[in-house]
Amino acid sequence: MRRKLIIACLMLITTAGLHNAVAQEAYVPTTSNMAARRNFQDMKFGLFIHWGIYSILGDGEWVMHNEKIPYDSYKRLAGFFNPQEFNAKEWVAFAKKAGMKYITITSRHHDGFSMFGTKLSPYNIVDATPYHKDPLMELAKECEKEGIELHFYYSLLDWGRSDYAFGSQIVNGKPVKGDWDSYIKFMKDQLTELITKYPGVKGIWFDGNWERTAANWHYDEIYGLIHKLNPAILVGNNHHLAPKDGEDFQMFEKDLPGNNTTGFSGESKIGTLPLETCETINDSWGFNIRDRSFKSSKQIIHYLVNAAGRNANFLLNIGPMPNGKIQSEFTDTLAIVGAWVQKNGEAVYGTRGGSVPPQAWGVVTVKNKTMYAHITDPQAVSYIFIPQVKQTVTKAALLSNGAAVKFKQQPEGVFIYTAGLAMDANDTVIKLTVN
Repeated sequence: MRRKLIIACLMLITTAGLHNAVAQEAYVPTTSNMAARRNFQDMKFGLFIHWGIYSILGDGEWVMHNEKIPYDSYKRLAGFFNPQEFNAKEWVAFAKKAGMKYITITSRHHDGFSMFGTKLSPYNIVDATPYHKDPLMELAKECEKEGIELHFYYSLLDWGRSDYAFGSQIVNGKPVKGDWDSYIKFMKDQLTELITKYPGVKGIWFDGNWERTAANWHYDEIYGLIHKLNPAILVGNNHHLAPKDGEDFQMFEKDLPGNNTTGFSGESKIGTLPLETCETINDSWGFNIRDRSFKSSKQIIHYLVNAAGRNANFLLNIGPMPNGKIQSEFTDTLAIVGAWVQKNGEAVYGTRGGSVPPQAWGVVTVKNKTMYAHITDPQAVSYIFIPQVKQTVTKAALLSNGAAVKFKQQPEGVFIYTAGLAMDANDTVIKLTVN
């Protein structure tokens, strides 16, 4: 009996020790990382760019998979990918004119082609194309010069590499036909290149986990490596799940946080991390020559405002043409968006949302002692009601011209009277000063 008791005590001590070791390894963001998170939330508006050799075919970034193009045949696209019209200065100027504060660009997509000068594979834009230049290095330098944050999209999924073994059965967390350890090392080495070689990189945007939910992705190693190389870098993963340990922001694909209209966000429980929603400017991520479903400037403004009202950033995607130019439909529309943001950015940048639930008429953003009521859908009645306002409102005015707006505060909220106001066709912003 005594021997059994001793053994039991030893087991408890060992179990407790293991528990403590695991607990000690839990991710604790640094002060610099927390500051980066706050800055990320302040920026609110970003440009997403899907660009690669798939752009040549003009049928989106999934063309190899969707059209069942053999990998060895698809790889030939690299031989005539020569984007002579690419101009990093023009791209960054385009983003700034639109009112965007950061850029997230595909460094490697599911086709496995690296859009940067990697030493880990010859299948990259410098070594495999007649272009022989590194557009991501040019973009990184221009972003740093112009004060635009740069984030890199990085695909976990790879349709072509033998060590990934796309389509293989997953057993014990690994593909049966591949070499999982080799693939994990390859990714870690590439991520090290992206973080250490390219100036001013502030974020890594992972995608593809959903292709292998049973795999052990070694996130403890991958996230740990990133934060070791640069603790301030923000890590996000488009896995459509609740946030995992080691992540710094949570994204929602083609949905506002709390919605699930696309079916991607059913398990995306909203956590405590900064939020981001991404959406396409038409119906495609990569360049699609047939896609004419362009969103209007009004739709984009509404998406931006509705994201901000739900305490999220808005990452708007474009797919540049294979020659490196951004098509005129995108530049024209986003110039209009930029003009609106220039006038109304006070009610978006640096704000937080979520203190007031979205209403039928629009959303509310907050900054310090100021609330902004965004009327994107005017109602038939001549007022809007903002519930749950506990602070005392001392003043209400149109953001556009400072004209006073009538209001009445009740215990249940604030009534804002809109009769006779000059309404903005996109979003009428009422600025409320509170104690």
